[in-house]
Amino acid sequence: MSENIFLGGGGADYCQPQTLSLKYANRHGLIAGATGTGKTVTLQILAEGFSKAGVPVFLSDVKGDLSGLALAGSESHKLHGAFQKRAETIGFTDYEYAACPVTFWDLFGQQGHPVRTTVSEMGPLLLSRLMDLSEAQEGIVNIVFRVADEEGMPLLDMKDLQALLVWIGENRANLSLRYGNVSTASIGAIQRRLLVLENQGGTNLFGEPALELADLMRTDANGNGMVNILASDKLMGSPRLYATFLLWLLSELFEELPEVGDPDKPKLVFFFDEAHLLFEDAPKVLVDKVEQVARLIRSKGVGVYFISQNPADIPEDILGQLGNRVQHALRAFTARDRKNLRLAAETYRENPTFDTEAAIREVGVGEAVTSMLQKKGVPGIVERTLIRPPGSQLGPITAAERQTVMNASPMKGKYETRKDRRSAFEMLQARTDAAAQAAAEAEEQLESQSIAEREFATARRYSGSKVTRSSSRIVRKKDTFATAMSEAVIKELKGTTGRRIVRGILGGLFRNR
Repeated sequence: MSENIFLGGGGADYCQPQTLSLKYANRHGLIAGATGTGKTVTLQILAEGFSKAGVPVFLSDVKGDLSGLALAGSESHKLHGAFQKRAETIGFTDYEYAACPVTFWDLFGQQGHPVRTTVSEMGPLLLSRLMDLSEAQEGIVNIVFRVADEEGMPLLDMKDLQALLVWIGENRANLSLRYGNVSTASIGAIQRRLLVLENQGGTNLFGEPALELADLMRTDANGNGMVNILASDKLMGSPRLYATFLLWLLSELFEELPEVGDPDKPKLVFFFDEAHLLFEDAPKVLVDKVEQVARLIRSKGVGVYFISQNPADIPEDILGQLGNRVQHALRAFTARDRKNLRLAAETYRENPTFDTEAAIREVGVGEAVTSMLQKKGVPGIVERTLIRPPGSQLGPITAAERQTVMNASPMKGKYETRKDRRSAFEMLQARTDAAAQAAAEAEEQLESQSIAEREFATARRYSGSKVTRSSSRIVRKKDTFATAMSEAVIKELKGTTGRRIVRGILGGLFRNR
């Protein structure tokens, strides 16, 4: 098995082989260029090369063209002659048509096997990014996850999250004392965002069975790496959902896979098409997370390749970690375009035989400026490269051909049926039902009591028969004439007249003295 992936021919006559070393393929890469310059074909031939080397691949098919990887190219194709001529020009002597083992995935379950995750696995940061929440609203989402952990309520799907938000709103007075202010306005805003996400198809994303990463890292019976294709043409209608899902998958790979150091070849290669969607309006904390993942995930044996129209779409800290680069033509119509072109050229190791900036501007369709990592991870000298023709079908396959591939897939039947086990929604519903039943029983017990017992229970009437004395008993005196007279005299003495008599007697006594 070759230790390199053949990309095409470089040099003045395109006869110098340009290759990507599998040993350095996990150092990440970039495929850039304007629309129509050949980025998709470059992605296709890289996927073919990795698969042939036994490396599984995950990529998103934004336009549907990459589904052709599932079928071999044909001599009846209109470009067959051009492909043969290019293969001769670049010295691609073992060029042949061949298909790749492919598994189709689809968030909506229509053009591939369903792919899902749970709300808990998505986490509060990515979930807040997905719904474009404010800082205060993100704080409430963090409270939701904390309460779910403390109460032992799994957050699996959308209805779990919605139900727990309602519960937090009903108990916000107590929760605010512990976690800070929980406003009904913020909860209402989150619920509205969830409704928008639900309308965009977010309900399909969350639930069980959740995707197992091992299902993306398979090889076929011949040792070829599986090419996992995510149907994204419909998903691109919700760009934030698309970018967040791919970022979640990248984060899961980072968190779940073990450290492998510097392997001879990657364990998985991840292609992130339309990468600019990941960074548009992204908060700094999210960009920092992507940078961290890109920096550390290579030690897990995963190579990440960003595909975008312009290198300027990628933050500088992340761009600096992309060692393997294929730069198709950039157009320079404005001052900003010319600046970006100049900056792109400055990132390459210079070749004294041509001007890099001019080459990036002038290369034709199917041609690119390339630079791959060489021995000890040193960037190679930039070369003008004629990209090799693909061995799989160029362009999309039909719906019937796609269905045939899906029916033959080992993944058929594993994810199609959604499971709904006991989680936060069911637990809160059980609490509500139990409280309602207890209230109904109390009402029935109250109705079965007598009027006197009900009034006593509601403290509307005092009944001496219901009170017991634990100490002294009260003994009433007999009503006699002498007793009555004594009480009258004492009462009179306590009054105004009595006080005057006492003062008169005491005053006379003191005057006599």
